[in-house]
Amino acid sequence: MPRTRLEFIHEGRYAAEVTVARGEEGAWAPYLSPDDVRRLEAVRSALRRGDLAEAAKYGRIFELKPIST
Repeated sequence: MPRTRLEFIHEGRYAAEVTVARGEEGAWAPYLSPDDVRRLEAVRSALRRGDLAEAAKYGRIFELKPIST
């Protein structure tokens, strides 16, 4: 059974939290599957375009706001 982990994608003022499976087999372990890489790139692309509805299909979306000190 593959283990899962969270990947965070940050683009501009938005960030996405996406769950991906982590492969454990072979000499290059741990690795991301090609499908997971395509999903992460789809999220990054959607965030760049400002298409939050599309990005939200893959995980949780956050709006980043600066904190004044």
